[in-house]
Amino acid sequence: MNYLNMGEREVPVVGLGTWDLRGSECVRSVRTALELGYRLIDTAEIYANEKEVGEAVQESGIDREDIILTTKVWTNNLRYDDCLGSLHESLKKLRMDYVDLYLIHWPTDSVPLEETMKAMDRLLEEGMTRAIGVSNFNASLLDQARLMSAFNVVCDQVKYHPFVSQAELLEYCQGNGVVLTAYSPLARGRVRGNPVLEEIGKRYGKNASQVALRWLIQQPWVQVIPKAAGRKHQQE
Repeated sequence: MNYLNMGEREVPVVGLGTWDLRGSECVRSVRTALELGYRLIDTAEIYANEKEVGEAVQESGIDREDIILTTKVWTNNLRYDDCLGSLHESLKKLRMDYVDLYLIHWPTDSVPLEETMKAMDRLLEEGMTRAIGVSNFNASLLDQARLMSAFNVVCDQVKYHPFVSQAELLEYCQGNGVVLTAYSPLARGRVRGNPVLEEIGKRYGKNASQVALRWLIQQPWVQVIPKAAGRKHQQE
């Protein structure tokens, strides 16, 4: 497994996304991924699966310190007190004392960004998260968030795959030491079967999905979190 630096920690370049995984399927998928060697798991309060993710981590028997766990605060909880309370609730569901990374899930005009960043700083100071970041922020908004925080904003999680360009954001992230985490890196299934990617894969004995993931992670400061429910796809 390859790693990159996120703040003061080394993190895997490949993790497991859990969007749309529910109930026993979520528990099984996360547990299987951990058995296969995944050590980065991504969830969010809006996914309604934090309880299941936490259950899988507990059942795995893997030392909590060896797992990087990310969750996110939804747009209706971006006020200062609401943001603090949201992570408290997430930790209860996860049955954990802290998360490794806490993200603002989406930007919004309804709450001043500065107010939310103050809450994120407070959560970091209190040890409920070990790092803070954002999601779905463009380069301009990411720059604002970084200026408003007393700490490092270590990550911006955005949709990024071979059919979506993030050139401006990637340039900003690479120039400022911010990890760009690519969600939907397989374009929700559209990568598989793409004739160009399939042809490239044939040269190297890989499939189109593996080609797409390799293209992403060979770019500096890029990490990927594909959602792969089954063992076969997780191994790929």
